[in-house]
Amino acid sequence: MVKSRNYSSFNRAEMPVKQDFNYEETVEKVEAIIAQIEAGNLDLAAVFDEFTAAVEYLRQCESFLQEKQQKMDLLIETLSDTPESF
Repeated sequence: MVKSRNYSSFNRAEMPVKQDFNYEETVEKVEAIIAQIEAGNLDLAAVFDEFTAAVEYLRQCESFLQEKQQKMDLLIETLSDTPESF
């Protein structure tokens, strides 16, 4: 069986820092983890470790999207609050 990264001592330092966060790269990491799990080449402990990593990556993606949504909402709100200059 193929060994995977060891996330049993799961460390946030292994995750991207917020300022360097790249949504697309993180989604690719999740997709790679899913493919690895679906291939069935991991032992059970490795499946759980990889799943844990995927969940953390998805949380980062969700936080990123929520933050961007809030910024968009604020921008839209400020646009509708400004008087038309036409």
